[in-house]
Amino acid sequence: MSVEALEERLHVLETALVARDAQVAERDARIDALKTLVAELTEKLNQNSRNSHLPPSSDGPGAGGRLGTPRSGKSKSKKKRGGQKGHRGAHRLLAAPDAVDSIVDLFPDACGGCAAALPRTLDPEAYRYQQVDLQDHQPHVTEWRRHEVLCSRCGSSTRAAYDSSVIPCSAFGPRLVAVVVLLTGDYHLSRRKAQRMLRELFGIRMSLGAVSTMEGRATEALAPAYDEAKAEVEQALVKHADATSWLRSGRLRSLWTIATRTATFYRIFADGSSETIRPMFGACLGILVSDRATVFGFWAMKKRQICFAHLLRKFIGFSERDGPAGRFGRELLEYTALIFDDWHGFKEGLLTREELALWLAPVRRHFERSLTSASKSDIRALSGSAKDVLAHKEALWTFVTEDGVEPTNNHAERELRAFVLWRKQSFGSQSERGDRYAERIMTVARTARKQGQAVLEFVVRSIEAHLNGAAAPRLIGA
Repeated sequence: MSVEALEERLHVLETALVARDAQVAERDARIDALKTLVAELTEKLNQNSRNSHLPPSSDGPGAGGRLGTPRSGKSKSKKKRGGQKGHRGAHRLLAAPDAVDSIVDLFPDACGGCAAALPRTLDPEAYRYQQVDLQDHQPHVTEWRRHEVLCSRCGSSTRAAYDSSVIPCSAFGPRLVAVVVLLTGDYHLSRRKAQRMLRELFGIRMSLGAVSTMEGRATEALAPAYDEAKAEVEQALVKHADATSWLRSGRLRSLWTIATRTATFYRIFADGSSETIRPMFGACLGILVSDRATVFGFWAMKKRQICFAHLLRKFIGFSERDGPAGRFGRELLEYTALIFDDWHGFKEGLLTREELALWLAPVRRHFERSLTSASKSDIRALSGSAKDVLAHKEALWTFVTEDGVEPTNNHAERELRAFVLWRKQSFGSQSERGDRYAERIMTVARTARKQGQAVLEFVVRSIEAHLNGAAAPRLIGA
């Protein structure tokens, strides 16, 4: 083969090699992109309530913290469920004598020593045994009769005047109305189930429309108590806020709560924008415990506490990734565990507040240093999250110095949980009035329990006051 032919052949091979290299480079880039996509999809697939913002109700059967690994990450206890051998027993306390409705006295027939007959003498230290049961409760029906009387003098017939202040406007009394709204609004029975329960337990029959009417009446009657709860949370020195979704006629709405030690307030909005929810917080008094949502931008950062439970879940998610992201995640997770350890020590009385601040000072430095490094790492999702946490740095440590402030927003999340379960059972409300009913009955029920008030009795008094035009009962500090 001539030199010219060899050179031509070499040129062809070089050209083919360049083309092949380009193909290989293109395929490598495609493989890298697919690897990234697989990693992202795998991360999403492994997300649960333990390592992300997802609620516990979204966890599948094998998710950690539900039926799989415990949320704490600790190994599962080998103890059987129930009482353990040697544990101190718990026994029901006997009711006081004045709370007993009927007594059955039992006497010995004969002396155990000589078989002589014994008198029936009451023993002040008799052994007592009690059983609680339900008697047949029949509804109490009151009837008003407007009689017509014939005048013996002129022969005219006169019927008693209709007096709306004497004859009630409803066929159902205040206590029955209160029971119904507690069944549907606090215990979250469907209207149909509440209707069936009243029929089977008490023999009371009513239509589904009557149940709806009762809810509307209770909505009006509970308005003063609802406003009272709102004023209470506005003035609180420490408050927790959180949100979830609600449904009205199948369309998403935004359900919010502000929870304090003494009251819980709920409000349903068309959306959860900052402009929409801002009036609910009034003058923005006190310290707000929340997550890092941008809607809270109107609250001064120095008067906030960011929820470390949210951060914990975020760090767990990063720790489960490969490479530098996993290393940063595990590092931040270790510092967060130290923060919670010291906090629990303070709550248990093992540390004073001064000691808490002293112990957390080095942890805080390392935690923020690790966040700074993560923010500069240019790692997908990690660096952005780290930057956002650092932007809230002033609100991370309020719990260290301020009394009554917790490092988590668990209180608000627990208060929302009951509403979430209601939404899942009922698919939300169907009207504006339904929204108002839901937020008012839940606000009153949760707040009354915090105040040590019997919910049923409070609702009864509220309905009676509304019907009689009297002053509403106090929900707070009664």
